[in-house]
Amino acid sequence: MKKPLLELTDVSLSYHTPAGETDALSHISFQVPKGSFIAIVGPSGCGKSTILNLICGLLKPEEGQILLNGTSLPEKPEHIGYMLQKDHLFEWRSVYKNILLGLETQKRITPKKKAYIDRLMVTYGLDSFRKARPSQLSGGMRQRAALIRTLALEPELLLLDEPFSALDYQTRLQVSDDIGTIIRREGKTAVLVTHDISEAISMADTVIVLTRRPARVKTIIDIDLGLAERTPLSSRNAPLFKTYFNQIWEELNSHA
Repeated sequence: MKKPLLELTDVSLSYHTPAGETDALSHISFQVPKGSFIAIVGPSGCGKSTILNLICGLLKPEEGQILLNGTSLPEKPEHIGYMLQKDHLFEWRSVYKNILLGLETQKRITPKKKAYIDRLMVTYGLDSFRKARPSQLSGGMRQRAALIRTLALEPELLLLDEPFSALDYQTRLQVSDDIGTIIRREGKTAVLVTHDISEAISMADTVIVLTRRPARVKTIIDIDLGLAERTPLSSRNAPLFKTYFNQIWEELNSHA
């Protein structure tokens, strides 16, 4: 087994308000090996995004520990990239300057970083839109730009919080294929939160199924579709795809 890049062990969290305490997560444990793609699914409101917020340091667990490369998370983990539901591209900046934004705010712009961005923009079809405004891009191209902005920071771990949920179904399929292919080609480790079972199966090596709140890990399912050159779109046509879909559906809808 590959060495884990990320480890969560017995992580628990409750939200405290004047109205009382709400248990969000209960003893969550899983590992993310280097170079793998993990998807997390679960009932609506069970705390999927809360797990990502814990991993990137926005929240602190009340119990348990989170390790990155075998050590506790720093206050500001620079080696983690977070891709949100919205692309958050600024209309007053060109596509290229939007992609530079993370490096700019961290004062990390170098000739080497710019060369890396140039390669990504050429490889993934955005080079001719360098001077365009975000409103001139399709939804899929905007998401590609948001991903390249995240990759420009060269994170060891990518967190994806339902990054395709704002897109229509057809665009969503194409963009998930684009993004999944880019992540695998660039050799990144990724954790995706999604409510879409098909998306989880098509993109991930492993699917973690959570219970209702307070969320626990109900089961962990390794995905092996028997495809040599796997992409998200080709995964959906694999004979075993339906078997995995039915298995995860049953896990989500049984209350045991």
